[in-house]
Order: sequence, then C-alpha cells, then structure tokens
Amino acid sequence: MKDDKPKRQTPSVKGVVPDRDSNQDPEADEIAHYDENTIRRVFRWSAVAVVLIGCLIGGGIYLSRRKPAPTPTKVTQIAAPTVRQAAPVEVPTVNFIEASVGAGIRFIHNNGAYGDKLLPETMGGGVAFLDFDNDGAQDLLFVNSTQWPWKSAASGSPRPTMALYRNNGKGAFTDVTAGSGLDVSFYGMGAACGDFDNDGLVDIFFTGVGGNHLFKNLGSGKFKEITLEAGVAGQAGDWSTSASWIDYDNDGLLDLFVCNYVKWSREIDIEVNYTLVGLGRAYGPPMNFQGSFSTLYHNEGNGRFSDVSTAAGIQIKNPATGVPAGKSLGVAPVDLDNDGWIDLIIANDTVQNFVLHNQKNGTFKEIGALSGVAFDANGQSRGAMGIDTGRFRNDGSLGVVIGNFANEMTALYVSQGQSRPGALPLFTDEAIAEGIGPASRIPLKFGIFFFDYDLDGRLDVLTSNGHLEDEINKVQQSQHYKQSAQLFWNTGSNDTSTFVSVGTEKAGGDLFRPIVGRGSAYADIDGDGDLDVVLTQVGGAPLLLRNDQALGHNWVRIKLAGKKHNRDAIGAWINVTAGGLNLSRQVMPTHSYMSQSELPVTFGFRKSDKIDSVTITWPRGATQTVPPERIKLGATTLIEEG
Repeated sequence: MKDDKPKRQTPSVKGVVPDRDSNQDPEADEIAHYDENTIRRVFRWSAVAVVLIGCLIGGGIYLSRRKPAPTPTKVTQIAAPTVRQAAPVEVPTVNFIEASVGAGIRFIHNNGAYGDKLLPETMGGGVAFLDFDNDGAQDLLFVNSTQWPWKSAASGSPRPTMALYRNNGKGAFTDVTAGSGLDVSFYGMGAACGDFDNDGLVDIFFTGVGGNHLFKNLGSGKFKEITLEAGVAGQAGDWSTSASWIDYDNDGLLDLFVCNYVKWSREIDIEVNYTLVGLGRAYGPPMNFQGSFSTLYHNEGNGRFSDVSTAAGIQIKNPATGVPAGKSLGVAPVDLDNDGWIDLIIANDTVQNFVLHNQKNGTFKEIGALSGVAFDANGQSRGAMGIDTGRFRNDGSLGVVIGNFANEMTALYVSQGQSRPGALPLFTDEAIAEGIGPASRIPLKFGIFFFDYDLDGRLDVLTSNGHLEDEINKVQQSQHYKQSAQLFWNTGSNDTSTFVSVGTEKAGGDLFRPIVGRGSAYADIDGDGDLDVVLTQVGGAPLLLRNDQALGHNWVRIKLAGKKHNRDAIGAWINVTAGGLNLSRQVMPTHSYMSQSELPVTFGFRKSDKIDSVTITWPRGATQTVPPERIKLGATTLIEEG
C-alpha cells in the first residue's frame, strides 16, 4: 500500500554524513546528530563565557586589591639663587697677650659654692674699668661674692671682698683695696660706675643677692658706703644683676636703673631641685623661678634717690597671671629714635626681652614685641645674658647684640631703614646673614660687646663664654664647663657676611684660653690707643688681655665733660668723619654682662691722618661742632660742653 504521508526533508548539514549502518530511523538519527552538535557548541561557548566572566571577576578583585602605581614625580627645574661672590678678605693679625699676673692682678673670684648648687653661685662675676683717681689711666674693679651666711668659712681663710686696682698708666696695677672702703664682703654680682653728684669723681654702685650697695667717691682713693641714706638698697630679697647710670629725664643728674633677676631664696632653690640625668642635683635655667621687677631710682639732687619704678611704667607684668614678667640680666641704654632721650633694652633670661621707650614725661612704654627685639625669628624667647648696642655698619643703622644660652645663637638685631628723629626703628635678627649666628650657637654666652680692636673704624664683637654646670660634658658631649671666648672681625663688606670668626692664628691663643667666662669689659690700659680686654670667670681668676696690634692705624680718643648735662656726658653721641668713614659712637660705660667699660670713646681710621669733622650730640639733641684741628691724632682730647 502506497504511503501517502509526505517525507520530512533531511536538512542538509554541512559536514555531517548519515550513518548508513544505523538501525535508527534516518530522520531521527539526523535530528539527534544535529541536536548533539548544537549542544556541544552551546556548551563550548558557555564554557568560554564562564571563563571570561571568571577572568573579569578575578581581574576586578585583583585590581581592587592592588596598590595603585605611584604617580610619576614631576620634576620642575628651578634655577639656584645667585650667590654674590665677595672678594677674599684678609683678617688682620692682632695678638691678645695674657697679662694678668705680669700686670699685678691677683684677684680670685669667690662664689661661696659648697655643694648645694644654688643658682647665684654660677651667675656672678662683674668687672669695671674706671678712672677713680682722675689721673687719665683706666683702673680696674672686680666684683666678688662671698660665703653664704648659713655656711661658715673655713678657719683661717681670708674674707672675700671687692678688689680695686690702680693703673700706673702703662698697664701695671697695684691692689689698693685695703683701706679704700671697698674692702667689704657681701654677695656681689655686678657694678655700675657714674658721677651721680657731678663732683668730678666717679662713684660705684654694686648689685648683689640680698640687696644693693652704693659707694661715694671721697677722693684720694677713699670710698664711703651711703646705701641706706641714698635710698637705693632695694628689698632684702632682691637679686640684682646688671645696672646702669642714666639721665632718663635729662635734668643733668644721673639716675639709676637696676635689673632684678628672679625671686630667689635657698628654700625656693632646694624646692625647685633642678637635676640632670646621671648627675643628680645641678644648676639650671630659671624657668621654675618667678620673675622679678627691675627698679628705677630717680636722682633727687641731694644725695638721695626715689624709687619711681611703678610711676615710670618699667614694672612689666605677665598679662595672664599678673606676676612680674622680667628675668633681667642685661641692660643696654641707648637713644633708639634719636630724639635726645635715653631708652632701655633689657635682656631677659628665658622670657621675652623688653624695650622701654622713653615717653619724655618721666615714663616708659614697653614695645619689645613691636620693635622686633622681644623674640627670635620664630617667635621664641631665649636665654639672654649680656647685651650691647653699636652702629657697626657706619651707615646710621643700630645693632643690638645679645649673648644667649648654649645651643642658641647670639642675637644680632639690626634697625631697618633710615633712622629719623622721633621715628622708632623696627629691628630684625640678622645674626645668620651677618656671620655671627651659626658660629656662636654651641657656647653659652655671657659677656658681649662691640669694640674696634684693630682700629680700622669698624666695630667688632667679642663674647665671653662658659657653662653653668661643671659636669655638663657627661650629659652633653658638645658642651664644656670652661669655654673659649669668640672674636668676630667686622669686614665692612657690602656683599657678604659682615662678621668673620677669628681664630688663634690671627689673635693668639691667650684670648681663647677656656674659662668659665662671665663679665667682660674693654679699655686702653697702657696708653697705646688700642683696646685691651678683661674677662672674668666664676670661681676663678680673670684674664686681662693686652692688645698688641701693630697695624699702624691712626686713632683718637675723646672724653666729654658735661655742664648743663651730667658731668660724665653719659648718653651723648660723638660723630667723627675721617678717611671716608662716618663714625658714630655713644658715651656709655654700660656694656656686656654686669660690667662697665671705659668712658673715653676710641675712634680708629686705618691709615687716614686727617679728621674732617667732629660733632657732639648732647642729651635732648643739642649739637656742638668741634674744630677738627682741636683733635690730636694718637692722643686723648677732652671736650667740655659748650
């Protein structure tokens, strides 16, 4: 029977040949074979898809966990600043020769130390050059301390006193302390010399622990203590340090400014109990001692003084606590704004420095922060000790040097812009740029002053250095108890650092003999025109150093005598032009740390043999022109007011 059912057409699949021997239905076999291949292909593509998805997931996880590749550093080429190349400078050879023993100086400072390590024991040792007998030669006065009242002296030991030495004019000294009235014993710190009663004889004021002492010069090498009747003893608990005679109100009489350090007693010191690891109890900085107010005494003209500290506005308080803000060790009197009225810059230890601006009405205004002198360049206070001022650039600008604690650079604040009468200058610390900063960082600086040691017309700088703790090297390898002085020569260059550190090859080894340096002063002790130096040390002998320069530089010395103003002419300015130099120096014995230098002012001119002009600016600004022919080269000239 004929099957009428239409046959399903076998699809033509390329590459697929039907199995002829199969017993299956050809159509079913074809369909089955087709489905199998399709499944295989689908499976293969599914597997590929799974692998791809897995790779994507794994890659994403890897990328999410992998640390991002560092961004390539973009280097910007910056041109280095141009350094001005200065012509090489040749530091002059000026030897300082130790002359203490040969000159007859036998003084040994006594600090009364017995083991308790009380702070005053390591802070004293002032010195003064003065002409107490008016013979034209600079004499020497050493300030001494003594045993503590609760500690008896060793049996048979001599009683420590002040020490006065008369100069024979050639640099040889005779001890004239005995019978002078200065052979007294108290815990002295520093000295200030000035003729407070205008009788032509220089009087002496001593600072110390437990109060002050004033001695009137009676003439013939005799002094009388008049502390109580003069009213300048201070308070029983005062610890006074540096002091200065100044005429702050321009009435012709010398007034007295006295720095007070901290509130101190043996009980407070023991309670503070400063220690060093590995050493135990040690001398330390004053951070844990309360500050103290300094004192201003007004000269009433009858041998008496009035304490005007509060009314004059010099007692600066901490605005947050109301306690005294100052811890004063050094004072530099100077007319900052050229208005004829003396101002005061105060070096404070571990707290901000003060600048007391004279308001010309008997009062002062503290402007330390406004003037730029209060802090360092980072706004931090430092351990300030000695201080001095000077016009070291000979361009009218004023420099202020301050000796700071160990590992703190010496400060050199310089007034900016042209100084105009009545305009207060702004100061910036240029110690690094001027060459003093880095070289002075390590030592602990006390005495410091400007002086022209080579008579080239430019002010140089000398610092006296020494630590507080005799075993400091055991805990700070860079520090030593005895330290060398530092001398900086003024190059006068306009295109490099002004100051160059001087070593033994240019100044001799005696100047740099390690001592526990404290006070320092300068004077021409032998009449040869150059400036000799004395450095004191706590608990030891001083160094008297004779300046033996032989550079052939010309010089003059000028001494002023006031009539309308104080007889010593303290605060006056002397301006001399010679050899293209315009030199300006202040008559001011107060320099350094607790010390006084000579009153006559020395001017050096290098090889110039002609003075062009001499002008005196007296307090209040009155000027006096002196015919230059009146000034003799290589000699001291006395100029009286008017």
